[in-house]
Amino acid sequence: MTFLDFLKQYDIDRLEETIRTQKAQDVQRALAVERPGPDELMALLSPAAEEFVESMAQKAHAITVQRFGHNILLYAPLYISNECLNGCLYCGFSARNRVPRHTLSLKAVEKEARYLHAQGFRHILLVTGESPKAVDNDYLAAAARRLRPLFSSISIEVYPMETEGYRQMVDSGVDGLTIYQETYDRDLYARMHPFGKKSDFDFRLATPERGGQAGLRRIGIGSLLGLGRFRSEGFLTGLHALFLSRHYWRTQVSVSFPRIRPADGGFSPLHPVSDRQFVQLLCALRLLLPDAGLVLSTRESAALRDNLLPLGITQMSAGSCTAPGGYSDPNHSTQQFAIDDDRSPAEVCCLIRAKGYEAVWKDWDGAFLDRTAEQ
Repeated sequence: MTFLDFLKQYDIDRLEETIRTQKAQDVQRALAVERPGPDELMALLSPAAEEFVESMAQKAHAITVQRFGHNILLYAPLYISNECLNGCLYCGFSARNRVPRHTLSLKAVEKEARYLHAQGFRHILLVTGESPKAVDNDYLAAAARRLRPLFSSISIEVYPMETEGYRQMVDSGVDGLTIYQETYDRDLYARMHPFGKKSDFDFRLATPERGGQAGLRRIGIGSLLGLGRFRSEGFLTGLHALFLSRHYWRTQVSVSFPRIRPADGGFSPLHPVSDRQFVQLLCALRLLLPDAGLVLSTRESAALRDNLLPLGITQMSAGSCTAPGGYSDPNHSTQQFAIDDDRSPAEVCCLIRAKGYEAVWKDWDGAFLDRTAEQ
């Protein structure tokens, strides 16, 4: 059974209504159980749970400390191309937008990477628009091989691949994949993605499973907050993560919480998510997924990131730039979206320590997978 088969059980409108009709006693029962499941997740995402956010936060904090200690892994995105063939209405890289396009040479990718390495990063996320003609599998594999000496972990957030493509990435030194479904509402998905390969809902939904079959060590998912209704989207995101963790148990599953930010094209959120709702969603998913990584990017403000840090977050980006070549040349090309927290990596590191946590620059090394290494 695939997650697509599982998703067909749910009608998004009925799901939203079921979540909204949960009562206070349902929330109390969900908070009392040791391992919440789908029924409890519905209660924790309901309007009734808004009065229990403080209790949810306390429990989420305790679970995270128990499972992860006081450690926050730091990573940085490295954008290598903003060329894209998709028409996503909400994205600054959309083919609909008349903006300068640029793909970095491998030499320029290494230059950007060395800048991040000098900042202390050992975990990196390679990001592109979705244009396999500009950036194909061989280019990505060559980039990963070139950067392997600099980083202990290399992840990708690029166009969806077939399983063989992900195996090629693994062989080249890539160990992680980030892929957002954006919305689990099929009709809304079609409206937001009017053309391009990304308009194939089913193929994108199955992407994490293909990554798991290829042996990727990390897989990150998420929905774009502000597109669909956050309660039903959060519920299906949680079930998707639960499905992946059970079927690909050797892979670490993480969930990100990207919220729509200003970008070229001027798209406005269809269903804005308040800070309080953001906290409710984060805590609900921590209670459902005690062992999952929860990721917070620089899309969010410094103040909010500081306050969310103790509630279940295990990974944070810092000092991010969303334009190809933007670390070495801030005016290089168009950003995918505007970041909100523009503090330097060193400043974020100091904040993490001030909160009583440890900023972790490296928690993995590719040598662990080297079958030729001596025992």
